[in-house]
Amino acid sequence: MRAVLRLRDVIGLVIALGVAGTCVRLGLWQLQRLQQRRANVALIRAARALPPVEVTSARVSPDAVRDRRVHLNGRYDFSHERVWPGRAFEEVPGVALLTPLRLPDGSAVFVDRGFAPAPDAMHVRKEDFREPDSADVTGLALRAPRGRGDVDPAQLTDSIPYPLASWVVLQVAQPGTASPRIFRWTPDPLDYGPHLLYAIQWFSFATIVIVGTLFLVRRTVLDRQTLPQGDH
Repeated sequence: MRAVLRLRDVIGLVIALGVAGTCVRLGLWQLQRLQQRRANVALIRAARALPPVEVTSARVSPDAVRDRRVHLNGRYDFSHERVWPGRAFEEVPGVALLTPLRLPDGSAVFVDRGFAPAPDAMHVRKEDFREPDSADVTGLALRAPRGRGDVDPAQLTDSIPYPLASWVVLQVAQPGTASPRIFRWTPDPLDYGPHLLYAIQWFSFATIVIVGTLFLVRRTVLDRQTLPQGDH
């Protein structure tokens, strides 16, 4: 007695192959993103390994300082300070304090001085977190804005009366420069993200779909073979 695939079996196989193919494509896409992430991390690590850039003007090209360590001397303009709400430090809600640092030529760079705790993660008395006007800052030059709510210097040209750099400096802790109130940020770790795990998951889904469908079709065919001829 011979059993053949029925139309609904073929349709089920085609659908399963389509689903499996989609899962494979998504897995390959995650591997592509992983490759891009690795290349980007390598570039950032190489940039951070270079000697610090001495910045004396905000007019320096963003490409010359991006992801580089930088060193600046100037005076803070607390009257134009901004906050980045919705931040957290070790699970404590608060804000980031971003203050223009006036450089020798009169231009300025926004410096992310660090984290200030705030119960609602929005409002703080900025006066409580002031530091001396004169500042010697070491940090990382990062593209702005870094996320939703971050300062965007390009949107502040009409409200701040001096030239601004299009990037910001993430101030990092230095020996002897700790603030009693502000917590300096630690740069985010340079990892490769979850892309490899996601790729494995998508390939696993594809395997499960194919193997599971073949098993069901085989079982259906075998069950038909055991039925009397009139019940096929």
